[in-house]
Amino acid sequence: MSEKRLGARSMVFAHAPSVAGTGTVAGKKEGEGPLGGTVDYLNEDTTFGETTWEKSESRMQTEALSRAAVKAGLGVEALELIFAGDLLNQCIGTTFGLRDCERPFFGLYGACSTMAEGLTLCAMAIDGGFAGRAAALVSSHFCSAERQYRMPLEYGGQRTPTAQWTVTGAAAMILSETGPGPYLTHAAVGRIVDAGIKDPANMGAAMAPAAHDTLSGFFADTGMGPADFDLIVTGDLGTLGADLLRDLFARDGVDLGPRYTDCGLLIYDREKQDVHAGGSGCACGALVLCGHILDGLRHGAWNRVLFCGTGALLSPVSSAQGESIPSICHLAAFSR
Repeated sequence: MSEKRLGARSMVFAHAPSVAGTGTVAGKKEGEGPLGGTVDYLNEDTTFGETTWEKSESRMQTEALSRAAVKAGLGVEALELIFAGDLLNQCIGTTFGLRDCERPFFGLYGACSTMAEGLTLCAMAIDGGFAGRAAALVSSHFCSAERQYRMPLEYGGQRTPTAQWTVTGAAAMILSETGPGPYLTHAAVGRIVDAGIKDPANMGAAMAPAAHDTLSGFFADTGMGPADFDLIVTGDLGTLGADLLRDLFARDGVDLGPRYTDCGLLIYDREKQDVHAGGSGCACGALVLCGHILDGLRHGAWNRVLFCGTGALLSPVSSAQGESIPSICHLAAFSR
């Protein structure tokens, strides 16, 4: 235990699992962004051949997992565990997307932190000897999320400048006990942090303190710091949240510098695409990680990367009852 546990909530994997394969699927708007070329499959009308937005999300999950398995040289039936989730009530995008999969399944809800949460659990299962191959899978859809958290699009509600655009897409990553890498070497489990923010259109401000809490804890637990990594990326704080995170670290005397960025700032062209404060949603960070970041690791653009998934743990019920927005951040460290 002592060899794998670092400090209060960080861990190092004795047998770091290798990335065996990734699969990414996204919609038209995402394809028009600067990272569109890193997505495996783009759908031009965002329906993915289905009759509802929720069914579209399930189809995206099926497609992403299938493509990850093909890249890994496996059949989906070779997966020993699947950790997956989405933003919908009772995770129905995931449940219906995987109902014919017939593989051992854990449903997760961590909002936009779900990919980092799933990857941490995959790595723990593999390093602990409970699985040889495990997959983390997430999805989100702009139209289903608007119906879920705000108002259906037909109402024509106005978006505030702090609002973020939910990414339409799905991403899967398969980890294996052996392989050429990149490797998932460390993880840190987040704590629930509540800064008292009540505006559901300002989730970046709600989540930034959670990102600061987890990153600070990881650095304290491991003795490492920002300079030990080539890239530190959060997903997804957007413009305001990313600025707040920099400010929180500056108060600690820590400069994150140019190595820090946010997935919500990378996935869209904010000058040409009307996304206000940037991207969000389970798929935002997951698409950037499984495409752009993994490509960079494989080709030597970076050697060590910290991926910090941030999630706003609100619901329409809690917002209607005047509750604040609890948030969380889970961290996964990758190395070539």
